[in-house]
Amino acid sequence: MKSDLAALLDDARDRGDLLESSHENISQLLGASDNPLYEASVTELAEAGEWNELNDRFFQKLAFGTGGLRSRTISSKVTAAERGSAAEGDRPEHPCVGTNALNFYNITRATLGLVRYLKAAHEKEGRPGRPSIAVARDTRHFGSEFADQVAKVATENGCDVYRFVEPRSTPELSFAVRHLNAGAGIVLTASHNPPPDNGYKVYWNDGAQVVEPHASGIIGEVNAIASETYDTVPESDRGVVTDLGIEIDEAYMNRLESLLLDPALVQSQRESLKIVFTNLHGTGGTISPQMLRRLGFRCDTVPEQDTEDGWFPTVKSPNPENAEALEMGIAQAERDGSDIVIATDPDCDRMGVAVRNADGKMQLITGNQIGSLLAWYRIKTFTEQGIVTDANKEHTILVKTFVTTELQGAIANEYGIPCVNTLTGFKYIGEKLGKYELAIPADERGDYRSLTDAQTRALRLEHSKFFLFGGEESYGYLGADFLRDKDGNGAVVMFAELAAYAKSKALTIPELLDGLYLRYGYFREGQHSERLEGADGAAKIQALAKNFSDEPPTELDGVAVNRVRDFSKEDIRDEEGDLLPKEKMLFVDLADGRAFAVRPSGTEPKIKFYFYQRPAPEGDPSIAPEDLAEAKAKGDAAYDALQQAVIADMRARLEKLG
Repeated sequence: MKSDLAALLDDARDRGDLLESSHENISQLLGASDNPLYEASVTELAEAGEWNELNDRFFQKLAFGTGGLRSRTISSKVTAAERGSAAEGDRPEHPCVGTNALNFYNITRATLGLVRYLKAAHEKEGRPGRPSIAVARDTRHFGSEFADQVAKVATENGCDVYRFVEPRSTPELSFAVRHLNAGAGIVLTASHNPPPDNGYKVYWNDGAQVVEPHASGIIGEVNAIASETYDTVPESDRGVVTDLGIEIDEAYMNRLESLLLDPALVQSQRESLKIVFTNLHGTGGTISPQMLRRLGFRCDTVPEQDTEDGWFPTVKSPNPENAEALEMGIAQAERDGSDIVIATDPDCDRMGVAVRNADGKMQLITGNQIGSLLAWYRIKTFTEQGIVTDANKEHTILVKTFVTTELQGAIANEYGIPCVNTLTGFKYIGEKLGKYELAIPADERGDYRSLTDAQTRALRLEHSKFFLFGGEESYGYLGADFLRDKDGNGAVVMFAELAAYAKSKALTIPELLDGLYLRYGYFREGQHSERLEGADGAAKIQALAKNFSDEPPTELDGVAVNRVRDFSKEDIRDEEGDLLPKEKMLFVDLADGRAFAVRPSGTEPKIKFYFYQRPAPEGDPSIAPEDLAEAKAKGDAAYDALQQAVIADMRARLEKLG
């Protein structure tokens, strides 16, 4: 680092403009690298007095959260060095410089750490040959360049790489890890985050996102790496890159087809349903429309959104949870009379829908509602088909997260199906699937991944747990265990079958949902996310989470708090007796059945609040048809009052914290 820049940074630190951690990370980065881009960008920002920007870029080193690494690749203040030869308005030539940004520095460090951990595990387990990593990317900026860097670092350090040449979905990467028996997987995605962001999500050899002890092991290796420079292994020990394409697509689609529970039903109704699908400029267009057409459904896409474009130019946010993201699809459905609009996010692990209701209008349904309908249909159908019986119900399972609607638990309970709750993050559902697979005796399990769904189902129903369905409120669903992450493509298949079932009964999807409310009571759920950007925002998020933990409310909206579960402090076990990792999440139950939860996001600069209107804990929750409208109105009013009370409480706490 040049002496004049060092003096400028020292003075800013001494004045309090530059955080001590930012100063340390800048010094470490510039001291360990001779990349002129880094010093040029830091110098430009320092000379302009952009201390907030430098703090945001350097106040921390990226660490694995619920989805791995995720941060911006393009800053709101792009330096001249980062802009390079790119025209104004185009993607910069280089990604954002900073230890808190997703760039080649952090991609290299993360890959080096993963490779070192993977090679040690490979050797410890006595596996032959070189370890391998499957790599995919979505349509986000720098995805192709980052994938090339991952392949370069991995092969030069003695790992083979299976690399998807074109953008592919996160669930297909999970499938590929298992299909290819890879040692690990990486998908470069920031899911539904804004366009400037990208991410790095790591999978272990079971096809699930890394959990303990592997997560801490990898983080330890990554944190020990200060520089992006490394010594390569000898030429003879270097790995090779194998490019992947349609052969994996076809294997994946063959397994997706097995998600259909009643092919004859689908065949009888498929031509009467018309579906509009949009990939929101992401990866979903590769598989989902093909699957719908392969199953015989009439499917059109939204031409303006078919392009794979990391700017996501036709939407404010490429998130199917947001109504705005489905607007173009809904407009097209209104023009051509389609029954359903389906959207997936950029890496196609989430799915949102709009459906035509009894009044002929398009209606959005939430992730909790979609998941409840899919769970109900699959449990009902497996039971009616005699696959799930009174004799084997104890060997079945529905898996959901704690913050997902209790309606799914009520459905499972009525059918006598066990339901287990996990922490937020689909990696914990994937971990459960791994547990159920390994509970099958090894001599009977054999090469589990080569078995058909019927064969694995028979083994799980005898020895373990047959996974009926899993999901989380944030529009993620999974219907089988041949991959180990939420699957937007699979959700499209399952939802299309649900729609065919509704059509066969002359019902709309909202009418099916009302049928659940009549039986189980009225449930309504929602969220509020308080977004707090940058280093200052990160500190406020942690302070607010700690404040709720230290001083949970005793009353809200005039109703006493019945129970508080602090997942950061208490030893909490799930329904199977497994001890949960500590997580910064507080769950508060009110005496009248309502509840709310609060937790910092693991992947975005947000603290999230979840609200629940549920039937009272005492009495029969069922509702007479003539009383449903009134029950909904009362439930909605109670939900709104709870939401307002929690947000007001949160604002007061933030003000008190300063």
